[in-house]
Amino acid sequence: MVAEPGGPEDEKPQSDEAHSAFSQPAGTEPPAAPPEEDHPTSEFALPAGVTPDSPAPGSGSGTGSASGSETTGSAFALPSTYSFRDSPPAFTPAHGVPMVRLTKEAPWQDRMRTMLRMPVAERPAPEPVQRHDDSGPAVPRVLDLTLRIGELLLAGGEGAEDVEAAMFAVMRSYGLDRCEPTVTFTLLSISHQPSLVDDPVTASRTVRRRGTDYTRLAAVFRLIDDITTADDEISLEEAYRRLAEIRRNRHPYPGWVLTMAAGGLAGAASVLVGGGPLVFVIAALGAMLGDRLAWLCAGRGLPEFYQFVVAAMPPAAMGVALTLTHWSDVRPSAVITGGLFALLPGRALVAGVQDGLTGYYITASARLLEVMYFFIAIVTGVLLALYGGLQLGAELDPEARFITHDRPVIQIFASMLLTLAFAILLQQERATVLAVTLNGGVAWIVFGAMARTGKLSAVAATAAAAGLVGLFGQLFSRYRYTSSLPFITAAIGPLLPGSATYFGLLGVAQNELDRGLASLSTAVATALAIAIGVNLGSEISRLFMRVPGAVGGANRRAAKRTRGF
Repeated sequence: MVAEPGGPEDEKPQSDEAHSAFSQPAGTEPPAAPPEEDHPTSEFALPAGVTPDSPAPGSGSGTGSASGSETTGSAFALPSTYSFRDSPPAFTPAHGVPMVRLTKEAPWQDRMRTMLRMPVAERPAPEPVQRHDDSGPAVPRVLDLTLRIGELLLAGGEGAEDVEAAMFAVMRSYGLDRCEPTVTFTLLSISHQPSLVDDPVTASRTVRRRGTDYTRLAAVFRLIDDITTADDEISLEEAYRRLAEIRRNRHPYPGWVLTMAAGGLAGAASVLVGGGPLVFVIAALGAMLGDRLAWLCAGRGLPEFYQFVVAAMPPAAMGVALTLTHWSDVRPSAVITGGLFALLPGRALVAGVQDGLTGYYITASARLLEVMYFFIAIVTGVLLALYGGLQLGAELDPEARFITHDRPVIQIFASMLLTLAFAILLQQERATVLAVTLNGGVAWIVFGAMARTGKLSAVAATAAAAGLVGLFGQLFSRYRYTSSLPFITAAIGPLLPGSATYFGLLGVAQNELDRGLASLSTAVATALAIAIGVNLGSEISRLFMRVPGAVGGANRRAAKRTRGF
């Protein structure tokens, strides 16, 4: 009997290739259902046991039934008061969030300052300008390089906001996003969060030593500018090498030049307040002697407070000695005032007030406290010399006010000499000395025209002149793509309240506290006018320049918050 094709006798066993690798073998039981956690579900799915029943009509809550008993409702159900016609506004507007584009033509200071003043959620993603390998940037090395750069800037007297801007620029240039730098008077820290699911990385560095060297400060700014420029490829190794060279570089001026500059500053200040050639020489000798004594104390490890006390005593002692000799053609008060000009901490005062105006109150408080300690040290040194002179019979006349409006040409040259000497003491680059000297001369011309010729308030005239110094300083710094401090700090030297400080101290020494405290209050007001004027001039200069990321005339963002809330 022949079997029909397709019958059971015609079937053959199939090979292993005919079976699916995932089919259930014969004779085995199907596995149990996997546990619940192996079945990922949407986090917006309704939990088991929850019914998406709508609320009963007329019920104000999301639960209820016809029988009046409460039932469990969904947390994701729409509230009873929801209406699609009157829906609340969405977090993201319909037209989208405007993209922030930072103009490449603006200096990195302006671009990074705009980033810092912007809310974190609105900051654009970084555009790395320096290459790194496929594994990403070396986070620990980038953070360490950033902290070292910030340490040099903060130790050199740069403002807290500019230090944060510099640190932010370095990190973003090497591709680190979600970084937050924090700057205080003695501590720098950075917090970097790689992603929303990774642990943050935090690094910090303590600033233990400070030194005024604006040449080093300018070199650090050039390094940051090269790092933030896409045309220059600066690897981490190259950046470390250049940073080490900046640290190893010697100061541009030797010690004896600094001592001569201190003498020239004191002599020029004495001419500003009515002194002659002899007063110039005596004031210069007193300031140079005080400078050498301060260097001796620094070499012995004494704190800066005692260095200022020692440095303030020789000029005051020379003024007292001139009073005891009864020279009629010499102004002892001009000698003492010249010595005070060489010691007043104008740099720290401007930096402290600037930090306070930009919202860095902790750093501002620390800087102003440092200024107060320096001022107390100067007061202590001068009062010791004045008390000694009064005990010896010196007749110091606080009514002998200076005649300073009868020699305008001489005073203009004296103000420029004072600015030049101050620039040398700040270790500025030789290429910037001429510009800052001219800036100081212009500041004194404005002050003399308003206070002497116009008979306006000396404090108001000082604020206006300091504002002009800040404006020109910002313009010079934009032209050279560097810090504005070298063009500002030395230029405010002729405006420092040396004479008001001296007469205040003399009144205290002669137990005339009312007159002395009034004069000291004038000195404090003048110092604050200088600092506020410098900051205001810097901010005014930014008003007339294009704001990075501003579209359609957008307003500039405030430094921290506006109107107290």
